[in-house]
Amino acid sequence: MSADEIANKLWNLCNVLRDDGVTYHQYLNELTYILFLKLSEVKDFEVHIPEQYRWRSFVEETDNTEAFQRYRSFLAEVSNETTSAGIKEIYANASTSLRKPVNFNTLVQAIDDLDWYEETDRDVMGDIYESLLEKNAGEKKSGAGQYFTPRPLINVMVELMSPKLGERWNDPAAGTFGFMISADEYLRTKHDDYFDLSEKDRKFQVEKAFSGVELVGDAHRLALMNARLHGMESEIILGDTLTEMGKDLNNFDGVLANPPFGTKKGGERPTRDDFTYPTSNKQLNFLQHIYRSLKKDGKARAAVVLPDNVLFEDGDGQKIRRDLMDKCNLHTILRLPTGIFYAAGVKTNVLFFTRGTTETENTKGVWFYDMRTNVPNYGKRTPFTRTAFNDFIEAYTGGVKHESLTTAFDGTINENVRKKVDNERWQYITRATIAKNNDSLDLGLIADDSVSSGDDLGEPIDIAKEALEELNEITKALNNIIKELN
Repeated sequence: MSADEIANKLWNLCNVLRDDGVTYHQYLNELTYILFLKLSEVKDFEVHIPEQYRWRSFVEETDNTEAFQRYRSFLAEVSNETTSAGIKEIYANASTSLRKPVNFNTLVQAIDDLDWYEETDRDVMGDIYESLLEKNAGEKKSGAGQYFTPRPLINVMVELMSPKLGERWNDPAAGTFGFMISADEYLRTKHDDYFDLSEKDRKFQVEKAFSGVELVGDAHRLALMNARLHGMESEIILGDTLTEMGKDLNNFDGVLANPPFGTKKGGERPTRDDFTYPTSNKQLNFLQHIYRSLKKDGKARAAVVLPDNVLFEDGDGQKIRRDLMDKCNLHTILRLPTGIFYAAGVKTNVLFFTRGTTETENTKGVWFYDMRTNVPNYGKRTPFTRTAFNDFIEAYTGGVKHESLTTAFDGTINENVRKKVDNERWQYITRATIAKNNDSLDLGLIADDSVSSGDDLGEPIDIAKEALEELNEITKALNNIIKELN
């Protein structure tokens, strides 16, 4: 049975539990608790779980009420009784949303009955969990889309960054840890699942190479579980990067991130005191943190998903963009299409940059690639897949085909080969031109055929919805400005 088939079966069980008042998001948390027990049996680390709470004890219990009471005791006590730091974190402050013992038994038996392996030598549990996270993010009622980045985008960003063995990578807004898991898988594929490494080097890759910070407790729990299911023992901190603790997150070789959209709660500025340009705009603060957290060795690099407003916001926004282009070589901006995130109507970009060894004049010009204009409307009818990036990959790398990306590209940016790329979506804008435009980076979009021709403007209801979404965003921004002035 494939990972997707298993994930579908597990997700469908959620419908059985609807009468127990369990939401989709609660269900995924519940599934995380129960799956981990199954995992402990499959991967032979049951020794860290008290004997009375091990998987078989629940499977073999014939009294539903007794099994459910034992499960509640397990959630309440395991963090205090286990010696495993990972288990302590996953079950910290855990409680069940289930009310009916029979529903708990339904979950246990269904999970135990599944064929967890597609092949005898391939563990698919990590893939299963990733699929469940995506299903949860895609369910509008769950509200989980805020910390889930589309997998095709994550994988392409990782491959273009080309992580290396021995490097330290971080995601300061980790969500469910998707970026770091993809980076780890990228290196495992290139290096025989780390079997060719010494014990010391393998330990570094598993425990130290990838780290993250996540503010939301439930997302943090999912991240811990996701990492463990993928064979990673990474440090994932429950906390806020924009507070004092974020000052210790530095000296990284690479950062991959999709910071949360919107303003900081209440519109307040960050509580850490090391930002040159503190602002209530969370994305701008995260951007400052990210380029400041990179090594100043001329090699440390980052790829960050940011909304359009970061590219053009005046005041502190202009100052932060200028600081970024001084301290780093901001070599590429990818204008992403709308409709690829679960938050509808959000317009986003990926900024690719390398930290310089000096503090000024590191950006000589920026390459822009327009994936937004004159492209299909992505959604259920037109799924967003990796193939959408094929032309961008060739432009970014200067000619490397997408199917050869992991083997033929080492992350090096070669301006000379980039200049030879013939693609109307790919254009170079000098730093001097950007400066004349008040350091705005809202550039690089090509002419919209539907607008210029007057054809195919879309359905009136869709146009109205998009206009309303943009109006709401403007209203939010104005309200935040008013708050800051008061």
